[in-house]
Amino acid sequence: MPDWERIDTVLLDMDGTLLDLHFDNHFWLEHVPARYAARHGLSFEQAKAECQQRYEQVAGTLDWYCIDHWTEQLGLDIVQLKQEVDHLIAVLPYVTEFLDLLGRAGKRRVLVTNAHHKSLALKMDRTALHHRLDALISSHEIGLAKEDSGFWPRLREREPFDPARTLFVDDSLPVLRAARQAGIGQLLAIRHPDRSQPVREIDEFPAVVDFDEVIPGLQAWLTSAG
Repeated sequence: MPDWERIDTVLLDMDGTLLDLHFDNHFWLEHVPARYAARHGLSFEQAKAECQQRYEQVAGTLDWYCIDHWTEQLGLDIVQLKQEVDHLIAVLPYVTEFLDLLGRAGKRRVLVTNAHHKSLALKMDRTALHHRLDALISSHEIGLAKEDSGFWPRLREREPFDPARTLFVDDSLPVLRAARQAGIGQLLAIRHPDRSQPVREIDEFPAVVDFDEVIPGLQAWLTSAG
């Protein structure tokens, strides 16, 4: 569990960490293929296979996360399609309690997401989580995806922090590996990013299902520090 005495900054992923990844999985694996099939006269299975092939070609790059890229590539208004299913956007359990407690503890709360700014704006409008964060940074501002080792030095130029005194929380193992390589002092993985899917087993990093597993330690630190 995090050593709160040695943490000044908490970097937080968005999708699958603060928000239920079910929205994104449903959107890209079901909703987009359905709309793509209707637009191009394909069966759903054909459209899903074609979309999946396109996804795999750019996985782990900024293009994969770029709404403008997919609007152009698929001939669909991705922002409009997201709005059609935005009722599925949901904050994961204990997130607001955790963020509020971090604020009371004086920890800097920085959202660090691969999401395109248009998607980020939609989700913040829907959840109002930006009121519980001190900064919001999209990898599109940095110019590299979080999976890229070059992302992290650029992030420090945008948001100065001491890697040795930073906790980073994410559901993506490739991203966590990149953060580890960059020297981020403490790492935490999320085991249940998509509530429509089973809980994952993760051995490579300290991992939790929900933030209620780390809240007691933070509360204890806050009490002792206060």
